[in-house]
Amino acid sequence: MPNELIWLLMAIIDFVALLTVYRIFGKDGLYVAIVISIILCNIQVLKIVELFGVTATLGNILYGSIFLSTDILSEKYGKRQARKGVWFGFYALIFTTIIMQIALLFKPAVDDFISPALQQIFSFMPRVVLASITAYVISQLHDVWLFHILKNKTKGKYLWLRNNLTTMTSQLIDSVIFCFIAFWGVFPNNIFIEILLTTYFIKWCVAFLDTPFIYIARRLRND
Repeated sequence: MPNELIWLLMAIIDFVALLTVYRIFGKDGLYVAIVISIILCNIQVLKIVELFGVTATLGNILYGSIFLSTDILSEKYGKRQARKGVWFGFYALIFTTIIMQIALLFKPAVDDFISPALQQIFSFMPRVVLASITAYVISQLHDVWLFHILKNKTKGKYLWLRNNLTTMTSQLIDSVIFCFIAFWGVFPNNIFIEILLTTYFIKWCVAFLDTPFIYIARRLRND
């Protein structure tokens, strides 16, 4: 199965799962979705793949769905609840990083075979997490701030504009900050630039794809 088809399938599954957990649990479900997505996307981002003929990192779909969650929170419950979701993700990522660094200190048993793989993934994680936390907090708070400015200016109309403009702008901020902290000096310059540009392009595509789902979310619950 080609990577592009897998990517599209993952996006659909992720967005449907997010709407499902929102339908069942309301805004609490969105908080859980943010926590799960921020942890998993920071693991997936270490995998480099070919998508649409260019080099890109994984994790963009899950990370993009965090913006969808905060936009739903902003639209349905207000700025305070959206910011609360942002900080849930922040603390989840910090806690995961600390716990996994402690876990790596344990001496593996003689029969252990998975420890080298964990070491390879999570020993790189602190740099990725530093990049992710910095980019995440700045871009997400910017997203919530801009969303409500546009909501006030449009008098609550044009949800598609708020969703896309805020996410695409915030994702640009996020991509630049994240790539420079996480990958500068790790890859050759040409690969680094390609990852930066394609990372943003793919995040842009995710923002475009999630537009119908925020309209569905607005109708799912009346609380």
